[in-house]
Order: sequence, then C-alpha cells, then structure tokens
Amino acid sequence: MTSGQEPNLWRASSRETIGAGALDRDLSVDLAVIGGGFTGCSAALEAARRGASVALLEAREIGYGGSGRNVGLANAGLWLKPEEITAELGEAAGRALIARLAEAPTTVFGLIEREGIDCEARRAGTLHCAHAPAGMDDLRERLRQGLAAGAPLELLDAETARARTGSTAVHGALFDPRAGTVQPLAYCRGLARAARDAGAALFESSPVTALTREGDTWLVSCNGRTVRAGALLMATNAYHLRLNGAPGPAYVPVHYGQFATVPMPEPLRDRILPGGEGCWDTALVMSSFRTDADGRLIIGGMGDLDGPGGAIHAGWARRKLRALFPEIGDLPFEHGWCGRIAMTSDHIPKIVEMGPRAYACFGYSGRGIGPGTVFGMAAAQALLGEDASGLPLVPVKHHEESLTTLKARYYEFGATLTHAVSARGV
Repeated sequence: MTSGQEPNLWRASSRETIGAGALDRDLSVDLAVIGGGFTGCSAALEAARRGASVALLEAREIGYGGSGRNVGLANAGLWLKPEEITAELGEAAGRALIARLAEAPTTVFGLIEREGIDCEARRAGTLHCAHAPAGMDDLRERLRQGLAAGAPLELLDAETARARTGSTAVHGALFDPRAGTVQPLAYCRGLARAARDAGAALFESSPVTALTREGDTWLVSCNGRTVRAGALLMATNAYHLRLNGAPGPAYVPVHYGQFATVPMPEPLRDRILPGGEGCWDTALVMSSFRTDADGRLIIGGMGDLDGPGGAIHAGWARRKLRALFPEIGDLPFEHGWCGRIAMTSDHIPKIVEMGPRAYACFGYSGRGIGPGTVFGMAAAQALLGEDASGLPLVPVKHHEESLTTLKARYYEFGATLTHAVSARGV
C-alpha cells in the first residue's frame, strides 16, 4: 500500500458525502436511532418519509463501522442454505424470511434509484465460485435448494465460469442474477443524505451513554444532552459501545480484511470480471473478489489486518491474487483495510425487543447490505405503527451468545493458520 494513502478504498473513493454535527441540544422525537450504518440509516429514511420526527445518533461518523468496510455485495438471502434456515426457524418463519430477503437487492437498488445515490451501483449478479472441483458439490446442493425456494439461480460449468471471471482457478460457479455490487460506504452515506433531506436529524460524534424509561418515553443520554423518543432502534451491530440501561447485542466479532490494487490496465479490464459480477468462493475460509468502477481488483478474506496476523493475511492476499489472476499478480495494492462482522451462532440475524417500542437489530453474519436495509426499514415501520407483523423475523425478548471471546479467537486463529499454510502451497 502506498505510504500516506487512505487505507480504506471506500473512504477514498466515495462520491457521497455527509457532514453532520454533534448533538448539542435536547430533542423530542418520534424515533431515536442509535447507529449510522445500513440498518440505522435505512430506518431513519423510512421513518422520515412517513412523516415521523427522527434523531439518528452515531458515535463516530456515518458509515464508520461495518457498513463502510463491507465487500459491497448486495446479495439475495443469507449465507445459509434455505433448508438450514427452515431447520432453525421452522418451516413457516424460515420460508417467510427467505422470501423477504430474496427481494433485498430489489429494495436496495430501488432505494438507490429513487434517492439518486451515487454509489457505483451495478446489478450484474453475483458468482459463488468453486475454489476446487469438490466445491461444485456444494454449489449443486445450493442450486437444488435455491430453485426449490424459487430463486432464479444458474449453475455454470468451469469453462463458462472461467470466461465470466477471467480466472482459470475457478472450477464452476453459481450465478444469482438478483444480486449486484455497490460502493458500500457511498450507499450508506446516500441513505443518510436522503434521510436528512426527508427531515431526519443526523448527529455524528454523538456516542450514546445511557438509556432510561420515563413513563412511555425513552430518554437517550448523549453528549450531556437528552433525546426524548417515543420509539427506539439500536442499530450498532458489530460496533456497539457500552451504555448504561440496556444490554448490548450478543454476537461473535469476526474480522474480514480487504486489499485493493491500483486500477488495472485497460486491456485487462475486458478480461477480468468483464461483466462486473461480485464473487466469493466455496473454501472453508472464504475469500471474495470484485472490481470497482475505476478497475481496481479488490480481494478479501477473513482475518484482522491490524492484529498480530496482519502480515500473514497480507501475504495471503498477494498469493491469492497471483493464483486467481496471474497477469495482475504483482500489481501494487493501493488500499488495505478490515472491519468487524457480527456473527451469530446460527448465522441468522436477530431482532431483540429491548422494551416497549424498542428493538435492536443485529447479527447479519457477513450479509449486511440487503438484510441490514430490509431490517432497518421494517423496524421503523413496526416501531412507528406498533405492529410487528411486517418484521422479517419475530422479535425475541433476549438473545445470548456463549464463549464469544473464545469463538472470536478461534475464527481468527483458523483464518491466520489457513493463510499461513497457503504460503507453503499446502
């Protein structure tokens, strides 16, 4: 990475900007939103467009957390297979969630078009790539289950997948035409800008320190001020800060790092992912790859780039790039960054009912864009209408995760070990 270069590509390239001051006065609103990511911003936008008064409080800046560090794949559904979802939730609830999230890309790209969000949106589909011949077995099973659930999936053979990706290291792929790619931070900022245009009050550098109840009103303490709200949404996901008066969302923090090359030479842009699909693979320790509007190749994988294994993950990224695309294998990395994923033990998001007219939405387990947008909009509708029937999941009163620190270390150790072993070609 070039010295002095902004490490996060999305921060360096976002054409959407949002400048909001810190909370400096007491307020009374219909809905208070804590957290300025996909969930919080989509909720604020939905509430404001419905005529509600909204205050969104972000501890850092809009999109600071996972939303501004995302891979940028707007997927349909969760990482889990449909039958795994129904086994966990039951047939009716599972099918309802599958159907709701199948429409998530349409919701995302519809908002982008309606609000004029400048976020490199491209609905060219995604490719789930077989990293080895054995990976095709997983893709065939995903195809079977997806088709049974009504998904318009297509299984590509090795020759076709290699033509679509430009990589001979791909052994086939599952194509989902519903999905696409976005510049995730720009999308998040665009949602926030649209929410502000619709009347929402946005505040950055405004960490919430306490929540209390007074009658039928929530009192939100922040920057020495108080926001009185009829309804409350906690949308902090994997970047929650402790506060008094409410438990934080329970999840296992998992790190995911990404590296972006300098823009590829023009002739290679017609050979490497010429259709603009976003990709991830079937490996046990998954990796992703895609391009941006300027022709950079962005490669990602599990691992904390800022932790002790950072150099190992960087070395893996270089080897992975060379294996996938030898012709750009030595192209310099211009950016390298990582973020946290809120992983739940069952890999299914959660809606926790924190109290009267109060929800916490979290645990997207690596699928933040589509589900985060859908959950945020639905939560706003439910909180303002006092009707939970439109939520993607039935809210629970409490959610716990056991051994979160140990599990987080396990994930990081597994990613670091896998990336280290790859250096020996094992």
